Amino acid sequence: MATFISDYFGVDAEVFEDYGALNISVVNDLPLFIDPFLLFHSDRPEYVELHEAIINYLVFLRDRAAAGPVNEGELRNWYCFKEVKQNWLGFSVSGNGGAGLGMEFARNLHANLNVIFPNFGQEQITESSHLEKVCLVSDGVGRDNISDFTTNLIKDFLCKYTQTFAAAHLPPEAVREVWVERARFNYDTEAWSRAKYRLPVVNGDYVILTPKDMLTRDENWINKEDLIDGFENIPTAIPDVQLRSSVFNYFETALKRRPKQPGKKQPEPTQKERAQAAVATMRQFPEIIDYYIRLKEQNGDNASDVSAEKVMAIEYMFIEQLRALQASLVANTKFYEIGKSTYEEAHARLAYLKDVIENKGGHRFFYNDKGVPIEREKDLHVLYRLVWFGTPSDFGAEANDGRGPVDFKISRGTEKTLVEMKLAKNTKLAKNLQNQVEIYQKASDAKTGIKAIIYFTTSELAKVRGILKDLKLTNSPDVVLIDARRDNKPSASKAA
Repeated sequence: MATFISDYFGVDAEVFEDYGALNISVVNDLPLFIDPFLLFHSDRPEYVELHEAIINYLVFLRDRAAAGPVNEGELRNWYCFKEVKQNWLGFSVSGNGGAGLGMEFARNLHANLNVIFPNFGQEQITESSHLEKVCLVSDGVGRDNISDFTTNLIKDFLCKYTQTFAAAHLPPEAVREVWVERARFNYDTEAWSRAKYRLPVVNGDYVILTPKDMLTRDENWINKEDLIDGFENIPTAIPDVQLRSSVFNYFETALKRRPKQPGKKQPEPTQKERAQAAVATMRQFPEIIDYYIRLKEQNGDNASDVSAEKVMAIEYMFIEQLRALQASLVANTKFYEIGKSTYEEAHARLAYLKDVIENKGGHRFFYNDKGVPIEREKDLHVLYRLVWFGTPSDFGAEANDGRGPVDFKISRGTEKTLVEMKLAKNTKLAKNLQNQVEIYQKASDAKTGIKAIIYFTTSELAKVRGILKDLKLTNSPDVVLIDARRDNKPSASKAA
């Protein structure tokens, strides 16, 4: 029943803590990512060197782009990387697989390099170049891309970091010599090469550990949403009075261009309208982006503090609470008995997840550091996947039996149960509740299906109750409501 790597190898979790490595799950990805800014701002020389190596690689790509057209083979060689699934990080809801970086990412980054890094080494505004700048100027590159790219570019370091841990703390039979593809870049041959390491092996594949102090959750420290939301604070950081005035004036003018209703007072601009005006202003004055990055550099100490808190919260919820629960269930309950049906088992594990979210502080996972709910079905999927430790059943995510994918299918022989998870704010919730699981049941021969709905406000709860009443599902045991509101939860000390 090993859910975490410490359990799998029988090593005390404190050993990973003392080494500074995340005690990863070997069942499902944990929702954490490498933030390249944490390398740039680190006090550790080896991290700073890693950041410099990333920028050096980007400069190589920029220079090759500037030298003339490149063919598809070169794009694939230099830009396309598989996700490093062996670090067990990300948002996969089934195991540790991911899409990686394909040709869309390659073409987007290649097309923008001359825009992003034209003055590398001669920055007039920022201290350094930053990979994250790609996200700010290109709609085709997001946080997952940046994290995957960063992880691949520092893969040699991560493998050596893991190799050192394994040599010191794991028995010889837990470690194997393996070839890792695309581990190092040779600037002479302009090609990636593989390298050999002695790494721990879990279920037939090697594992890579990651230092906690280069991880964060949600967005990178430098990110587009933050740039847009805090746009009105950026011009104040521009020392050039004329430029600052021009930026303010252009932004205010862009807001005034909003459609007016005759005879009515112009309402205050919405968040969307302010975002549109900010984007228009940045297109007119692209140096604004560099001033934004400089502000982030100047407040870099906060990046480390915020990221450390986020990692700690993930560790508490996913590792500490889950490991404590496993021990309790083994000692005090019949939770793991094979005789339970998949229907009963699905309900029991959903009930545990509901209790964690409603009564044990788990709702905090669904909110950003500003207290705003991050309403994504995928987050709920990740949590539900992690509570299926020690199951005798075959548990699968995104199963497709001919009528489209269902969130989860639990089977044991010919007996099957389907589980669908929805947000209360989903505009098609009523239709989904009425038809979806039943359709999937017929397609997969599953006789039972459960619907879980998560809500974040009282108004969302009222909406769901109204839909359930209309559909005569108010008392259905197979519709499980999960309360993720913040204003009715116990304090952090009581929740812990």
